[in-house]
Amino acid sequence: MLNDRLISASERGPSGPRSRRPLPPWVSTTALLLPTYAWLTLAVFLPLLTMFVFSFMSATPMGKAPIVFTLKQYRAFIDQPYLVGIGITSLLIGFWTTLSCAVLGFLAAVALVRSTFGKTREMLLILILLPFWTNGLVRVFSWTMVLRENGFLDSLLHMIAPDAGSIGFLYTRYAVVVGLVHGYLPYMILTCYIALVAIDDAIVEAASSLGARWWTILFKILMPLAAPGLISGAVLIFIPVIGSFMEPRILGGRVGVTMGTVIEDQFTQAFNWPLGASLSFTLLAVVLAIFATFSGVLRRGTVA
Repeated sequence: MLNDRLISASERGPSGPRSRRPLPPWVSTTALLLPTYAWLTLAVFLPLLTMFVFSFMSATPMGKAPIVFTLKQYRAFIDQPYLVGIGITSLLIGFWTTLSCAVLGFLAAVALVRSTFGKTREMLLILILLPFWTNGLVRVFSWTMVLRENGFLDSLLHMIAPDAGSIGFLYTRYAVVVGLVHGYLPYMILTCYIALVAIDDAIVEAASSLGARWWTILFKILMPLAAPGLISGAVLIFIPVIGSFMEPRILGGRVGVTMGTVIEDQFTQAFNWPLGASLSFTLLAVVLAIFATFSGVLRRGTVA
């Protein structure tokens, strides 16, 4: 008892109960954010900074050639005009891939939210995520078996119409878009699904009770309210698609030359890392300029 009283008196102190002073808010915030930003710095920012420095060098800093810092690498689109056409091709492939994913992904998300419940919805979500569980190289090569001449698509057609010609379109830009849509469509479905799930069912029920047709509900209610999901999915798809190189190289053949394949060749074949780095950052700047140009339009469409 005496010990307990002594401990209690020591805790109270001379001027009353002793209270623990809380830590400043910035300490706890820093402690929570420090691991995340440390990992981002090591895994993302430092490699990007290194590549940015490489883009100003005259040669790859791993040989005996003298290193001089120059802007010559950023003149590649002027000194080699064919790169402009390749860049436009990459942007067009990215546009059509993103548009196809937006149409298919939004409709699939609407069907998932409005027509399925419980375990059925969970099973369909798992099936949507299946492409992420398979190797990307296997997915792309499987499309070569489907799209090539006398492949699976042709065999299916000839079962219905034996005298029909070949409809295989492997080694075309359409084949590249098909492969990219297959790989990136789940991003759009998931972002649209998250946006559509948050919409109150009472809004749709009120519109339906007032006589709104299904297309009015789809285009006037669901699409504007799900615009954040569509925009997020478009960003998640467009940026990696214009820099992809596996699908264009395997499914496009000779016509599958994109900025992604050119950049890959500079790093792996030509061993010209400064040029590859400068092309990468130029492409990144073009993408950021596109999104900056349309950000106002997208923001107004989301608010509306």
